[in-house]
Amino acid sequence: MSGTGLSPAAGGYSEKRPGRADAGRPPAASKAAAGVWALGSTLLKVVALALFAFLLFGPLANLVLWSVAERWYAPFKLPVSYGLKYWEVVFRPTGDAMASLATSVGIACLTVVVALAVSVPAGYALARLRLPWRTALMILFLLPQAFPSVAIYINVARVFYGLGLTGTIPGVVLVHAAHGLVYSVWIAAAAFAAVDRDLELAARNIGASPLRTFFTITLPLAAPGIMASAIFVFLESLDEFTGTFFVGVPQVTTLPLLLYNASMGGNYQIASITALILLVPSVLFMIVIERFLKADVLSKVGQ
Repeated sequence: MSGTGLSPAAGGYSEKRPGRADAGRPPAASKAAAGVWALGSTLLKVVALALFAFLLFGPLANLVLWSVAERWYAPFKLPVSYGLKYWEVVFRPTGDAMASLATSVGIACLTVVVALAVSVPAGYALARLRLPWRTALMILFLLPQAFPSVAIYINVARVFYGLGLTGTIPGVVLVHAAHGLVYSVWIAAAAFAAVDRDLELAARNIGASPLRTFFTITLPLAAPGIMASAIFVFLESLDEFTGTFFVGVPQVTTLPLLLYNASMGGNYQIASITALILLVPSVLFMIVIERFLKADVLSKVGQ
């Protein structure tokens, strides 16, 4: 009976279909192979996660080590002596770091004001009005990001020199604002596009003027997206180096310029502490942006 390929079952016989185990490999070997495969897959995931963590946190760990290293030289793999001496140097009231930080924050705030003054009306027009060449206008705001920044800023510096804007705060603010408009305009347009038009129509139907509808309905509902775009512009300005270098040097010194000068001078402790200072607002604001930018706003970006 076993040679017929039939096996007893409830109420009669059923045909036994040959499986992989019957095709030449016993069930025990199949389970062992599955276990090895699962173990190999888990090991690969662990290695990939460890590599990602190293690439992400390795440079940060190196910055932290340099920020507390008072003496570190070859052939030692770790600092010879630790301390907070250079932290005191950076935060000294008479030092360059705090003045550069104040300059960076001031320029970033002015850049946000200029960018929002352009992006709020532009974003509303792009989201609500039937503009000719709308796609071309959206792409126009991408142009500062589409070309090598060094070539652009060299020519901008030449033009600004003729206008008397090189080495001035307004010149640096204009450069930063032009670079940040891509975030500001596109996110603002997406924020206005995500506002339900029926709410605006309801306000108009009960007698509200277009201006009052904008300030009481549209703008408050779009405010989270606009706030997110402002934070993006602020962070972009705070970290901007190339434009500040070509337009602001030597009169305007921001924190990224101080970091560059410290690195080129071999003062890695000051450079590392400066980099960590720049990292703090970026992390905090990114957490805030994650709370402001909702899925309905993100889905409208570029539309």
